[in-house]
Amino acid sequence: MTTFAVAHLRSVTMGPAIVEYLERIDATLAPFGGRFVLHGEPVEPLEGVLEGDLVIIAFPDRESARAWYRSPAYQAILPLRTENADSVAFLVDTVGDEHRATDILR
Repeated sequence: MTTFAVAHLRSVTMGPAIVEYLERIDATLAPFGGRFVLHGEPVEPLEGVLEGDLVIIAFPDRESARAWYRSPAYQAILPLRTENADSVAFLVDTVGDEHRATDILR
């Protein structure tokens, strides 16, 4: 089941550290099958207010996503983002094609 690594970047201080992070992150994803699905594209809020940017990275499964996040290569660049952005990041699994809203009631 595909797992997404999602980050909501409420604000980012653009500078050399963020540029370095962007230049290095792709190489950290490749060994774990990670790929960008969404990376700061314009969001059209339908309800409420959403400030900042969204980033979604797809991984083949949760184990791959966890392994990427915990990898020495990613941990080496993580402070470049966390020290220069107000953000929240998390992992979430997708649901199967047969999923229905009422499935969560079980």
